[in-house]
Amino acid sequence: MNYVEKNSAVWDKSVANKDVYAAWTTAVSTEVIENARNGKWDVVLTPIKPVPKSWFPADFKGLKVLLIAGGGGQQGPILSALGADVTVFDNSKRQLEQDELVAQREGLNIKTVQGNMQDLSVFADESFDFIMQFAGCFVDSVLPVWKEAYRVLKKGGIMLAGHNHPFEFIFDVSEMKKGNLVVRYKIPYSDIKDLSPEEFECITAKGGVCFGHSHEDMIQGQIDAGFLIAGFYEDKGCGYVLDNYIDTFFATKAVKM
Repeated sequence: MNYVEKNSAVWDKSVANKDVYAAWTTAVSTEVIENARNGKWDVVLTPIKPVPKSWFPADFKGLKVLLIAGGGGQQGPILSALGADVTVFDNSKRQLEQDELVAQREGLNIKTVQGNMQDLSVFADESFDFIMQFAGCFVDSVLPVWKEAYRVLKKGGIMLAGHNHPFEFIFDVSEMKKGNLVVRYKIPYSDIKDLSPEEFECITAKGGVCFGHSHEDMIQGQIDAGFLIAGFYEDKGCGYVLDNYIDTFFATKAVKM
């Protein structure tokens, strides 16, 4: 099956219906953009915690910024309001339209490109100064993402990435929704391989096709691509009982050496 196309359709529907991924598909307000222009701003890589300001360049003016799987009319418009030359790359046409909507409404210059984050061949080598990467759980391997990001980033450039902790994927989703933690799966996890046909249709209809990657692929994979890991923090937000016990997301800051 072509899970990339399925995920594109799922996110398109989420934008229209404001349901499962509403937190990531709702465009920012005019007030948020005005605040950013006045130096008051925050962006997120994970559900709740803002990214530390120390992870960002001191000045975004004139910097070429790429958001990988970063559509939704949120981070892109804010960074554009700070003076960055922003390109938003996303698998969902409707997510990109959210950025276009804010750009038109606020007089921002944002480029949008639709595609799979594992293939950034539309961009030349060393095209960008700064990258933010999201939604790695929606591709079957994050290793091509790191290699491509490294290629298009300038030497000394920074990549920030948000990740799902792999242990989120070892539990039975139906049981977690009931408040029960029942270990059922191994990592690496795949909706395609690990669910029955009936479960697959039910779970992916609104949530899309997901994959649980190992910490080795998510962290060592960046190092193997050539990055230096220079920052790390954790966050909650899976929305299930697991959040009561442990953080389910984390973020990394990487530098191209």
